[in-house]
Amino acid sequence: MFELMSYNNHIVDFINKLQDGEGKGYSVYFLGIGGIGMSAIARYFNNRGVKVSGFDKTETELTKQLNNEGIAIHYEDDVDLIDKEAILVVYTPAIPNDHAEYNFYKENGFKIMKRSEVLGLITNSSFNICVAGTHGKTTTSTMIAHLLRDSEYGCNAFLGGIASNYQTNFWSDKNNVCVVEADEYDRSFLRLMPDIAVITAVDADHLDIYGTEENFAEAFVEFTAKIKNEGLLICKKGLETKVKFSKVRTITYSLNDKNADCYAENIRISEGTYVFDMVIKGYVIVDIKLNMGGLHNIENAVASIVVAHEIGIDEEKIKNAVSSFKGVKRRFEYVIKNESMIMIDDYAHHPQELTALITSAKDLYKNKKCTVVFQPHLFSRTRDFAEGFAKALSLADEVFLLPIYPAREKPIEGVESEMLAKKMKAIVECCTKNDLLNKMIEKKKRKDVELLIMAGAGDIDTLVLPIKDILLDN
Repeated sequence: MFELMSYNNHIVDFINKLQDGEGKGYSVYFLGIGGIGMSAIARYFNNRGVKVSGFDKTETELTKQLNNEGIAIHYEDDVDLIDKEAILVVYTPAIPNDHAEYNFYKENGFKIMKRSEVLGLITNSSFNICVAGTHGKTTTSTMIAHLLRDSEYGCNAFLGGIASNYQTNFWSDKNNVCVVEADEYDRSFLRLMPDIAVITAVDADHLDIYGTEENFAEAFVEFTAKIKNEGLLICKKGLETKVKFSKVRTITYSLNDKNADCYAENIRISEGTYVFDMVIKGYVIVDIKLNMGGLHNIENAVASIVVAHEIGIDEEKIKNAVSSFKGVKRRFEYVIKNESMIMIDDYAHHPQELTALITSAKDLYKNKKCTVVFQPHLFSRTRDFAEGFAKALSLADEVFLLPIYPAREKPIEGVESEMLAKKMKAIVECCTKNDLLNKMIEKKKRKDVELLIMAGAGDIDTLVLPIKDILLDN
């Protein structure tokens, strides 16, 4: 099988061939193809004419889309269904060690690489804008990519969310510039070589991987050391004093801290839209319109505008692009928005993200009762940040807690949603998915839904449309 694949041990040469449009005749297989980061790379190979196929444990809307794009996907761990001619096998760290397909490839001499390694090779020779941070990186990287695309500057994009403007997490362009969401999980972002790096936050997370907050912060120091010579670091004001980043040209940004190099001012709401002015090292851009909820998204916009300004995009093109940005799926995404009822869906799965989400929503809709449905993600994260989750969720008036979504983890004794409920001050109830649907039917009958927020990184998104239908009497 390997004679046909002369580049099996020369993946760098293979990637270079793809850059020259010579992808036909090769195939790549993905283990965990339905992941948001994995699917972006699968789309990259598919776009280059490579035959792409893969495995995932669950069919989702995203895997259905990949299938419609010509990518064959199956949902059983079955060696008989895999591509045995693949020049490259890409896998996610979420694949268990006892996975039959993974072990077949490993034991039979196939070239197997992590998603992060492949992404590093793909972007090895491009001008890279890499966005890292515990939260905010998906919206910020997507907004930067939109600014470059909408302004006709042009870029390739590898995103950690579905851009609402384009309904995809990947696109290609002839301009050799890549906008990449730099994921800190499993130290993946250390495979990247940024020309411009953006760091939005360094709040501890993934302690199952890093062990301590100090180790987590040190990974971001290593990330800044990857910035190329003459490169640029754009980081949120305050981080540069907490974390000793590598010495590189640095620009700080903030929502409204005038001690930062760049910040927003004169923020106001006009007909449901944020309007603000932006100061960039003394230079002012006035009347920028952002059609997204959440003050934290103004801050994300500030970081994005700094990038666009630094690479020379015209001011009017920047303003037009920000105004036309529709956001990211499951990032402060409006599911229902009318005079009587607001429903928002969001990926928030960290205490700081929940705090920003709930605070922003309540600020926009001050007179509405705030109900939050939250699905904790990972037993370890729930245990490590239990106090933070309880404090954030207590900002709501009413909370429904779903069971913890385990993802790659086994249960931890004593760690469950009820543990969070006991620490909270808000009215809280733990329930199953089916119970939740019944409770929403009752709340609808009582006209007791004013501002509803669905939050979590697991499979809570499968409840969004059923609840929307209940609330709209569909």
